[in-house]
Amino acid sequence: MKDFNRENLSLSLCGLNCGLCPMQLGGYCPGCGGGDGNQSCAIAKCSLQHDQVEYCFLCIEFPCSKFEKTTEYDSFITHQRQLEDMKRAKAIGIQAYTKEQVKKREILEKILSEYNDGRRKTFYCVAINLLTLGDIEEVMKQIEENTSFNNLSIKEKAAYIVTHFQRIADKSDVELKLRKKPG
Repeated sequence: MKDFNRENLSLSLCGLNCGLCPMQLGGYCPGCGGGDGNQSCAIAKCSLQHDQVEYCFLCIEFPCSKFEKTTEYDSFITHQRQLEDMKRAKAIGIQAYTKEQVKKREILEKILSEYNDGRRKTFYCVAINLLTLGDIEEVMKQIEENTSFNNLSIKEKAAYIVTHFQRIADKSDVELKLRKKPG
């Protein structure tokens, strides 16, 4: 969108964790307000009309009606925690929230480069997005402490990680898949 630029491309204006999106990881999207390739967006247009707020939570109207149906379905990235993530960023501060997202992206990049069997990118992106940093770090610690892990095939390593992420998600009642619009 013309004249819509932002500095923090890991967290979108509306609360999507763009830095954890397979489209951004693959170089297909610059992130919210990242320049060329940035798609037209009603929320970006709204920001331009409201003093160019950097994040929706900075707007006096937050949360507004634009958030009413955003979490029902997903796109390339999960929208499940979009509003909650905005509230968390507001509560702990954008610098602390961004620091968590940077750490999550580092872990995601490691998993994708070392433990992806070619079929798990979306699952890993969703899991890293929805699970807490503490839970993700616990899985990574289990991998490091598992002496037989390095002897596994890529397919077995991927299955091991998926099993551990799924176990955490089940305990937290989190669904680790993208929700498609019916029809």
